[in-house]
Amino acid sequence: MAFTGKYEFEGDENYEDFVKKIGLPSDKIEMGRNCKIVTEVVQNGNDFTWTQHFPGGHTTTNTFTIGKEADMETMGGKKFKATVKMEDGKIVADFPNYHHTAEICGGKLVETSTTSGVVYKRTSKRIA
Repeated sequence: MAFTGKYEFEGDENYEDFVKKIGLPSDKIEMGRNCKIVTEVVQNGNDFTWTQHFPGGHTTTNTFTIGKEADMETMGGKKFKATVKMEDGKIVADFPNYHHTAEICGGKLVETSTTSGVVYKRTSKRIA
């Protein structure tokens, strides 16, 4: 269960450029800036439940199985279908307007999203 755990936002790179590029509304951009997001991951083999808890009580949950199409939701609240893959120990998914990967590096959850040449990286430390 390499991904199972609870992770708290520690830092990010290129947040502003990335969220503007994907068209996130200004209220959502402000809400997410330096936001202490807590990400909770439950992995059972190839089955995942990936929940992000935002300050103020907003929660987003994506449930998926590696290699199977699933209903997903973006950080902006847009619903879509995607097939999540596992490549070299990384979770890989194509969201409607960005490519997303997640991996565990040194006990931290490192998520990288790329769109039109802009790379956003969010690092979260394990808290449970």
